[in-house]
Amino acid sequence: MVYKVTLIPGDGIGPEVSQAAVRVIEAAGVKIEWDVQEAGEEVMAKYGTPLPQGVLDSIRRNKVALKGPITTPVGTGFRSVNVAIRKELDLYACVRPAKSYPGVRSRYENIDLVVIRENTEDLYAGVEFAKGGPYTRELIDLIYRSGQKVLDPEHAGFSIKSISEFGTRRIVKFAFDYARQNGRKKVTAVTKANILKFTDGLFFEVARQVAKDYPDIQYEERLVDATFMQLVMRPEEFDVLVLPNLYGDICSDLCAGLVGGLGIAPGANIGEHGAVFEAVHGSAPRYKGQNKVNPTAMILTGVLMLRHLGEKEAADRIERAVAEVIREGRYVTYDFKPRRDDPTAVGTREMTDAIIRKLQEVKAHA
Repeated sequence: MVYKVTLIPGDGIGPEVSQAAVRVIEAAGVKIEWDVQEAGEEVMAKYGTPLPQGVLDSIRRNKVALKGPITTPVGTGFRSVNVAIRKELDLYACVRPAKSYPGVRSRYENIDLVVIRENTEDLYAGVEFAKGGPYTRELIDLIYRSGQKVLDPEHAGFSIKSISEFGTRRIVKFAFDYARQNGRKKVTAVTKANILKFTDGLFFEVARQVAKDYPDIQYEERLVDATFMQLVMRPEEFDVLVLPNLYGDICSDLCAGLVGGLGIAPGANIGEHGAVFEAVHGSAPRYKGQNKVNPTAMILTGVLMLRHLGEKEAADRIERAVAEVIREGRYVTYDFKPRRDDPTAVGTREMTDAIIRKLQEVKAHA
C-alpha cells in the first residue's frame, strides 16, 4: 500500500530532522508519496504568511501530516503556526509519550507514560483583553457586579479560561480509548479543581462520567501541583495522564525532562478528520544547516505516525533500531555524550545513517 502524506519540512533545523525521519521511514520499507508543503518564517516573503492556505488544504486532503519544527515570526498576528494548524483543523488531542531509552542521560530509568493534552480550550483559546482597553473596562464592570473585586482596567489585563463539557468529554474519551488500544491500565485526570471549581471542577465531573464506560481501565483524579511533585518523586505511579491545555503543555515538557529532554520527545496532534505528527522541540535556527542536531525526536514522531497508519511492525522495528543506536552510544549526536564537546559525537546525517544500518541488521536477522 502507498500512503499519501503531507510533509512540512519547517524551517531552522526542521528540514534536516524531517529529512532524517523520511529516510528512516523509507528504509523501513513503508511506501509513502510525500506531498511537500512550505510553512514558517522563511516563506513569509513568498506567500505573505507563515501558514499558506495550501498547507491546510493538503492536510485536509491527505488526513495525515509529518511536520518539522517551525519558527513563528514576530508581529504576524499568529500566536503560533503550530497552534493555528491545530485550531484550523480541530486537532483537539495532543499525544506526547515519555519513554526511557538506555543510553540517554537522565536521572530516571524505566519510565513509560503518555500525556494526553486537550488542544483547543482553556487559556490557550486566546480570549484576552489588554489593560486599559474598552472591553477590559466592560469586563471589569461585569466582574464588579458579580461581587468580585479586581484591579482597575488601566492596570489589569485578562485572559478567559474556558472548559466545556463537549471538549472535556472528547479528550477524556480519547485518553481512555488510547489506554485501551495500547494496553495501558490507568488514566489520571489532572486539574486544579479545588480552586477553579467551575472550570477544572467541570473537567473532573465529565471525566468521571466517561470513566464509567471503561471499567477495564483504572481511573483516578489528582491536583496539578501535587501531580507534578509526584511525577518527579514517583513517576512509576503514572500511565496515561489527561489534562486541560495549559497544564498539559507544562506536564509534557516536565515528562520529557524525566526521560532526557526534548531531543527524544515525539508528539502528535489528532482530530476526527486528520492528524499532524510533530516533534516537541523547536526550530533552533542558530543550528540551521550545521548537521549537528539530534534527529531522534523527529524519527520517533515518524514512529507515532506509522502506528497511526497501521504500520505497527515497521514502527516497532524503527523504534528498536533507534533504541539500539542510543544504547551503543557510538554514532550519536553531542547531546547524548557526557560532555557536549566530545569529539566522538556525530552529526544529524551520521546518526540517521547508523539507525538505517541498524534497521537493515534487524531485517537481516528476522
